[in-house]
Amino acid sequence: MAKTKLYVPDRYADKKVEKKVEKEEKPELQVSDAYTEENKRVLDPSLLKKSAKERIPQPTGYRVVVMPFQGFEKSKGGIVIPDETRERESLATVVAYVVTLGPDAYKDKKKFPHGAYCKEGEWVIISKYAGTRIKLADGEIRILNDDEILGTILEPTDVFTI
Repeated sequence: MAKTKLYVPDRYADKKVEKKVEKEEKPELQVSDAYTEENKRVLDPSLLKKSAKERIPQPTGYRVVVMPFQGFEKSKGGIVIPDETRERESLATVVAYVVTLGPDAYKDKKKFPHGAYCKEGEWVIISKYAGTRIKLADGEIRILNDDEILGTILEPTDVFTI
């Protein structure tokens, strides 16, 4: 039997050479990588024509977007209530206006056998600090889970914050 030569790359031929698995190094991500450069941003002018309701964050899944009741600018006696006071009261309010419902809100028949707790355009009662607060140019909204609505009311002034 004749000896045949096997041609193998040098790195495999020498048994003393340790096998190295070369790991492809990925550059570490920085926080600045999450932002788009200002000159690369694209503004779609058609979005500016949308209504305020369409421009607010749209809820996903079983969530509900509400706008907390901010009170009135003047008291019944005509005293002007400062914005700072109204803002502080809206933070702790238990009354909110239902702006929009997520696509899966109140769809679970086992959890909501009698139907939805509320619908768009109703005033509801929520827990004092419920939901995720999101500050917008025109005010604040909160995004709640559909089961965080405690009840509905006719007028926001019918309920007083304790």
